Amino acid sequence: MNTAQVTVVRLYITDGEAQLNKVLSLLRTQEHVRGVTVFRGIAGFGPSGKMHASVPPELSLQLPLVIEYFDTPAKVESTLNHVGALIKPGHVVYWNAQTNL
Repeated sequence: MNTAQVTVVRLYITDGEAQLNKVLSLLRTQEHVRGVTVFRGIAGFGPSGKMHASVPPELSLQLPLVIEYFDTPAKVESTLNHVGALIKPGHVVYWNAQTNL
């Protein structure tokens, strides 16, 4: 099987922060990454320790979202410079991986 080196990126945001559309637009129209998947969490907490969950009474827009994408290491390096301006420090993680061709 042929493989290629890629970098996988995960961006952690909160649903109510209105960042999702900005980030998706950037990755799609400006950066042209291979593809993006968004995961909505049912519960989570951040540095404040405040729990956000999808159970009453908190059926709010404060649920965690994870935006994940991958591309070549060079492409991802370019995207990180732009994405970093939209995402809080410490909310972007990335690692090297392999994909099949």
